[in-house]
Amino acid sequence: MDAMPSLANPFTSWDSAADWLVGTPLRIVVILVGALAVRWVAHRSIRTVVAHAVDRADDHERTSFERMIDRAAGVNLERRRQRALTMGSLLRSTATFVIATIALLTIMAELGVPLAPLLTSAGIGGVALGFGAQSLVKDFLSGIFMIIEDQYGVGDVIDTGEAIGTVEEVSLRVTRLRDASGVVWFIRNGEIVRIGNKSQGWAMATVDIPVASAENPERVIAVLRQVADEVYAEESWADVLLETPTVAGVESVTGGTMLVRLFAKTRPGEQYAVPREIRERALRAFEEAGIRGPVVAPYQGPQI
Repeated sequence: MDAMPSLANPFTSWDSAADWLVGTPLRIVVILVGALAVRWVAHRSIRTVVAHAVDRADDHERTSFERMIDRAAGVNLERRRQRALTMGSLLRSTATFVIATIALLTIMAELGVPLAPLLTSAGIGGVALGFGAQSLVKDFLSGIFMIIEDQYGVGDVIDTGEAIGTVEEVSLRVTRLRDASGVVWFIRNGEIVRIGNKSQGWAMATVDIPVASAENPERVIAVLRQVADEVYAEESWADVLLETPTVAGVESVTGGTMLVRLFAKTRPGEQYAVPREIRERALRAFEEAGIRGPVVAPYQGPQI
């Protein structure tokens, strides 16, 4: 009977085993450990850099008064948290992809895989993809800068030039907003040339009150100042108004009408309700003070 063949021992001596362990497998393990260490350092650095960048953007883009209002309402902290989470997640994913790609290529080189044809093919494909996806890259870069600079966020009322509405979703590629008619607009970030944000910081309401041009302007202004003080003194409106409305004075006199203008600094989105309240109170105050409204000339009919 023939003897069973014995398994070949890959290690003929302790020296050969040590050489094998010190060779390719050990280098691969070192590459993996190094990649994990670099990834940990990169993620930690990204969190620190993003937090400082958001703080600097808030300091430069808002006045001290606006920052105080935002902190009191809790809006600023939430927006900063969302921006930091979004940018941190994006940058960490990018760093992980780059580190993993470099580690993989290094391991393939250690295993003897020829990288020149692979890199050449990848380069050609990358160039073709870059030409074909220029608009996509532009959208993503614009979305990144919009988030970093905090140009707008969910819930803000913005004017993009193409549409005006409330922001419902902000992604790196598109911004979704709904206008006053209920129409949902999907706008590519790369196509947005200008942004008008009507919900950041504060808003200014302009109120024009018409009275008869024969009335004493000083008397009219005194009544309107009293109305402004009364509105600001009420608790329900004190949270809406950031300061006492200012009576600017006579804006214009046309025919039998004198126009007196007021300015009211309000919270964002409240610049529409405040003028209605001031006009209603001004009408009642004028009736009590005997101040007449604008005189409308009677219609004479066509001249024959």
